[in-house]
Amino acid sequence: MREHAVVVAGAGPTGLMLAGELALAGVDVAIVERRPDQGLAGTRAGGLSARTLEVLDQRGIVDRFLAEGQVAQVTGFAVTRLDISDFPTRHNYGLALRQKHIERILAGWVNELAVPIYRGREVTGFAQDDTGVTLELSDGASLRAGYLVGCDGGRSLVRKAAGIAFEGWDPTTGNILAEVEMEEEPPLGVHRTALGIYAFGREEYEIHDGKIVFAKEGPIGVMVPEKNAGETTEPTLDDLREALIAAFETDYGIHRVNWISRFTDMSRQATAYRKGRVLLAGDAAHVYSPVGGQGLNTGVQDAVNLGWKLAQVVKGTSLEALLDTYHAERHPVAARVLRMTMAQVALQRTDDRTEALRDIVTELLGMEEPRKRIAAEMSGLAIHYEFGEGHPLLGRRMPDLDLVTSDGPVRVFTLLQDARPVLLNLGASGSVDIPRSDRITLVDAGYDGAWELPALGVVSAPIAVLIRPDGYVAWVGDGTQEGLQEAVNSWFGPPG
Repeated sequence: MREHAVVVAGAGPTGLMLAGELALAGVDVAIVERRPDQGLAGTRAGGLSARTLEVLDQRGIVDRFLAEGQVAQVTGFAVTRLDISDFPTRHNYGLALRQKHIERILAGWVNELAVPIYRGREVTGFAQDDTGVTLELSDGASLRAGYLVGCDGGRSLVRKAAGIAFEGWDPTTGNILAEVEMEEEPPLGVHRTALGIYAFGREEYEIHDGKIVFAKEGPIGVMVPEKNAGETTEPTLDDLREALIAAFETDYGIHRVNWISRFTDMSRQATAYRKGRVLLAGDAAHVYSPVGGQGLNTGVQDAVNLGWKLAQVVKGTSLEALLDTYHAERHPVAARVLRMTMAQVALQRTDDRTEALRDIVTELLGMEEPRKRIAAEMSGLAIHYEFGEGHPLLGRRMPDLDLVTSDGPVRVFTLLQDARPVLLNLGASGSVDIPRSDRITLVDAGYDGAWELPALGVVSAPIAVLIRPDGYVAWVGDGTQEGLQEAVNSWFGPPG
């Protein structure tokens, strides 16, 4: 029986990101993936948010994604676009890039880190004990792991087998997605009708001045609403044809389906992200409508929150209780995303009363403060973990400042590329003693600019900050070291 410190079930964006994080920390991690390769049929997520781009920047790989995607102001709430070009971040935009490309690039990174992937098989069951988890695979083989992380989607077998409840709301809306061949070109773009929202597009497109310009040739991507949100059978060509004729009085000569699927606004969340040595991340932990583009981004950020914590526990530098902070921090984030997504689905209804409500919301979001607040939330830049009272930076993302050190200029995010915690001293050199030099990188640096946070604005300049590997601030110093030792012990392990 093969053994690994951690086995990740699922090689989607969340599973790949988590495996990369663990590998950076020197942990023996492997992935089990049912697909024979990284190929992905159909349209899934369509881009990366500003905070996810920052996370990828922290690991030194964001340029791989920027080179293939299209930078644009894609942040929005329901049907209202929200410009974040004035936000204090290097990535004050979103990136339009289809999930199949995101996965391919992540898989390339994970391959460079020499993470083994057991392809063409999946986890069919497992049993955990005091020292680990024994996994049964679909090919009859077994694996042994210290920890198992379910990144295996909304129908997660890992979640079900662990007995973790998936509570929430049943679907109220349903849509069919397909790629088809048509004799006539339909009106490309999004169309609001009394029957719901319809959309037509092509795989290849460019964004010019905020508008999508589709390629002239190629199969047509179609999205149509369904009458029955709870439909469980596979959609068919006839279902598509019927929906098109009902809305447009023609089916545009549709005659071939390359792929077809459906999605709903079902909104559910795991009641626990951890049960013993089994953890959940991504869609296995939370599902909701794709409106707002939050699913993939929330999953990738789950992985970055969990990775360094799990690595420290595996390596024995932190107690197992550190894993409980994963649920404590990420469960509220996804719960908020779930509610925000439900609100957007409600605002997309096409009746007259909802139209009136949407007009009011659009008017509000045209004002400066509401725009900044909601845009910061939708872009992932407003995440705030509750670490108690203190400086506004505490529990928030560390800005990517341009620092000056004795070795020359350096960006904050560059200091995080090896996924180690950083103690940044901005006072006199040597004025901060590092409590655990074997675990934390001490950097003496200078910075003269303003400290500004999205939506909050300018905050007072700290003398020192302790930055976690995921880029969030764990301690802020005002000229003394009060609380530093406790923060180090809490996040990066007690002495000995």
